[in-house]
Amino acid sequence: MMPQQRRKPMSEINVVPYIDVMLVLLVIFMVTAPMLTQGVKVDLPETTSDPIQQDKDVESITVSVDSNGAYFLEVGDDASEPMALDEVRNQVAKILSQRTNGEVLVRGDEYVDYGVVVRLMAELQAAGATGIGLITDAPNDNQ
Repeated sequence: MMPQQRRKPMSEINVVPYIDVMLVLLVIFMVTAPMLTQGVKVDLPETTSDPIQQDKDVESITVSVDSNGAYFLEVGDDASEPMALDEVRNQVAKILSQRTNGEVLVRGDEYVDYGVVVRLMAELQAAGATGIGLITDAPNDNQ
């Protein structure tokens, strides 16, 4: 009889399963990434303006006003339910009391009454906001 030959251990790593897992994760992230964007649907007015310089370490405070005049407070990526104007003032005052930067951004729908946005800006100043920026969209040249 022939002596049995011993197989030499294979020292190569099979990477095909890892590539399959990576491609599946890529597809999952591509599908879920658009769902992660939060915020209120607001048709912003279009104008040409310079971008606002923001500190990257501090979460931005954004107050949105939709076309119905409802107020939404967004701190960083966390959005709130519709709030009353005095609730917005109280929440912003609490947040600004813990910060040195008193900037607040306002996203007002293009079709909301001008007075609603002005009242919001007055309440934000009463809450301690030292700078209020208005968020707009860049004009679309295709129109």
